[in-house]
Amino acid sequence: MTQVHTNNNDAQVKQVFTWYEAGQMSRQDAMEQLGIKQSQFYVWLALWRKDPEGFTVRYGRDYANRTLGRPITTAIHRELEIEKGFISNPAMPIMFYNYSAIRDAVEEQTGNKLSAQTVINYAKKWGFYVERPKNRRSHTRQVLTDYTGMLLQHDASLHQWSPYAVLPNGNPEKWSLITTLDDHSRMLLYAGLFERESAWAHIRALESVILTYGVGIKYYSDNHAIFRYVSHRDRNGTSAATYQRLLGTDDIAPQWKQCVEASGMKVTYALSPEAKGKIERPYRWLQDRIVRRAARQHAKTIDQVRDILAQEVERYNNRQVHSTTKEIPLQRFERAQREDRSCFTPLDLAQTRPPVSSTKDIFCLRTERKVDGYNQVSLAGVKLTVPGHLKGGTTIRLHIVPGEKLTEIRLLKDSSVLGYQQIPTPSEFRF
Repeated sequence: MTQVHTNNNDAQVKQVFTWYEAGQMSRQDAMEQLGIKQSQFYVWLALWRKDPEGFTVRYGRDYANRTLGRPITTAIHRELEIEKGFISNPAMPIMFYNYSAIRDAVEEQTGNKLSAQTVINYAKKWGFYVERPKNRRSHTRQVLTDYTGMLLQHDASLHQWSPYAVLPNGNPEKWSLITTLDDHSRMLLYAGLFERESAWAHIRALESVILTYGVGIKYYSDNHAIFRYVSHRDRNGTSAATYQRLLGTDDIAPQWKQCVEASGMKVTYALSPEAKGKIERPYRWLQDRIVRRAARQHAKTIDQVRDILAQEVERYNNRQVHSTTKEIPLQRFERAQREDRSCFTPLDLAQTRPPVSSTKDIFCLRTERKVDGYNQVSLAGVKLTVPGHLKGGTTIRLHIVPGEKLTEIRLLKDSSVLGYQQIPTPSEFRF
């Protein structure tokens, strides 16, 4: 390969990088100008960014080539053998070696740094290599926003996250991974594993994001029934002709959407599977990493896999350079904060719709009931006495906050809380 130091002096290389950073030269043109390939381009670019004045391309190696000791090569071989077992196991959704994951595992075991390319070289030498297809469609990868909190991408994935997670009848046990991703920084603001997907699980995820980071501008999701009412799909047995006259798409706001809008944010929807690409790629990254680690650790329970998830989210946010932004997500997120490029604002209960006195009236399930002649309403077969003396037939709102054992029912008329009661959690509110 052409050597950059033999064809360019320091000033020439610095000028090319300056043009590239200013957007005056494309990466491809810069690579052609320097006569180097992409991997070497990014190595030199990183060195130049770190020390623009002291940067040099002069070749001054005065030491022997680095060789790996037996403990490291033994660890690489062992991890490759494990990966081979994953690929050959029909119960695991793994078709290819993940050399970056192997690199990370070897670094954790030995405390030595090495590159993924080093692992690839040994893998090819020892026969642990599966060629990936060359004709895969490429995806357009771009950042749509310049501010954090401007667009939050939200989705869920149902999967068997560990080959050892099996139901008593022998079937795979699957859990739902729910995540929220900030478009600008690509940082995962939320990642949680639930035994099953529900509106309440997504509301809990929303609550975590808003109470941790603040209220953003817009949530971006697919058209799942939890996120969006679609008339043709969600008419529940009513004839299409009749139902279309009554309700159209988005005429009903699902529970999750009501919570988003109550906080002051909006919801927008992906109109095609391709439009969901940015949120699905982190899912694939997490899925691949989690399944591999869960298999290595023989994880069987959801709590064990949750621990693995937390470790992988920490790696993704704090240590992994994102392939699109070329930055570590947390560092990009914090830089935007420092530069006053954030749309996040603290949750102000006085500014919610309608104004409320507790976050429980934002992050809750909502329904309405009419007060009967005994000043009561009924919910899940339980009679609730309404504080005060309301006229029979008066409509009140119920805000429901499910708990593991007790569920809180908050009774509201307009925006005023009339009172609240706790009842044993009914089966329909056990999520």
